[in-house]
Amino acid sequence: MRVVIQRVREASVTVNRKICGKIESGLLVLAGFEADDSAADLDWMAGKIVRLRLFSDENGVMNRSVVEAGGEILAVSQFTLYASVKKGNRPSWSRAARGDVSQPLFDQFVARLSAELGKPVPTGVFGADMEVGLINDGPVTLSIDSRTPE
Repeated sequence: MRVVIQRVREASVTVNRKICGKIESGLLVLAGFEADDSAADLDWMAGKIVRLRLFSDENGVMNRSVVEAGGEILAVSQFTLYASVKKGNRPSWSRAARGDVSQPLFDQFVARLSAELGKPVPTGVFGADMEVGLINDGPVTLSIDSRTPE
């Protein structure tokens, strides 16, 4: 499982000109899955995201988690995080899980995020052509892979 996390002042997902998910201050999480991702990957990633200290404390130091900052999380499924550009100039997504595999993984991941955060996590529409809008805060952007945690 791979994610790209962006600390945002606000973020939203629009499908067919209708906002389907929106948050104020918090984290935008773009999530991609491989076919053999497991419950352990989902649990580890959800826990890590919610506990990452990416928000400033009273001294201006990134020392508070999204929970401690009272922030929100917006989750968007994004298979293109598994792009391979080793050959040629057209990316291959052969490592990305097919939709029938990745949709249940995404739904489970969102449920785990919501449980860890203690409130609902809005999402985009799985498989739809989405427009993601955000105001990046910082900017603070991280990329995490559950197979190679750094």
